[in-house]
Amino acid sequence: MKRFEIGKTYETRSSCDYECIYSFEIVRRTAKQITFKYLGKEKTKGVREYEGVELCSPFGHYSMSPTIWANQEKVKC
Repeated sequence: MKRFEIGKTYETRSSCDYECIYSFEIVRRTAKQITFKYLGKEKTKGVREYEGVELCSPFGHYSMSPTIWANQEKVKC
């Protein structure tokens, strides 16, 4: 399974604005949670798995919420 790694930065685009890219640096992790740094603040969220890849919704679950995937570190331009 592809997992989030400490020290790496994962990015995703906003669903509403293609130019908006969110970046999250993984600070620490456990088996079921990651702690990431976003805009200088740390936050802990749970991770889940889909088809062998970990994913996380850093701002919670809602219709247009961004999701980061452990197999995508940089957003493709």
